[in-house]
Amino acid sequence: MKTIGLIGGMSWESTVIYYQIINQVIKERLGGLHSAKLLLYSVDFAVIEECQANDEWNKSADILADVAKNLEGAGADFIVICTNTMHKVVPQIQKQISIPILHIADATADSLIDAGIKKVALLGTKYTMTQGFYKEKLIARGISVVIPEEEDVELVNRVIYEELCLGVLTDTSRNQYQRIIGDMKAKGAEGVILGCTEIGLLINQEDSSLLIFDTTQIHARVAAVEAIS
Repeated sequence: MKTIGLIGGMSWESTVIYYQIINQVIKERLGGLHSAKLLLYSVDFAVIEECQANDEWNKSADILADVAKNLEGAGADFIVICTNTMHKVVPQIQKQISIPILHIADATADSLIDAGIKKVALLGTKYTMTQGFYKEKLIARGISVVIPEEEDVELVNRVIYEELCLGVLTDTSRNQYQRIIGDMKAKGAEGVILGCTEIGLLINQEDSSLLIFDTTQIHARVAAVEAIS
């Protein structure tokens, strides 16, 4: 079994789910008392979020690259970054380590293609929704991407940082997300990516008029399978 190097804490609310899913998949595949071999480095999210807000992406890349190097030195065979947004700096991190990074957008694109999805809605932080680092991975695989209107981008982003990352779940925010998903369905989306690892805490398939693709679930399962492949 390969050793997974997890970079978590962004936020820890979703990192807990990564740990749980990875071990569940290992148990399903191998049976008995098997569990995952992994190393978890949980960062202080306040530091990372400050870098995001101040557009200091190179600084955040250096922080996470140091973490990745530590995990590699400790014996990790590949890296899993337990957040969508910070995949923006994967190219900078990858240059500083020799083990691969399992990219969350690649894993999600594979899942979309398997489901026959050609046009997908994307929910996430404002960085993930509006910048190219994530969407370009999907577009390169022949999948077109729909994002919310500008005011709804801000709403989705606010709920993530001010509620979900703090473990706060409200019916009001769930209803707003459902409305936004409905709006993007009207624009032709065939499915919706929960492109922030906390959104799955708020929205599940019963809440969505579109087929959901929960990136936390997808990424964690792919990591577990990679560990035993």
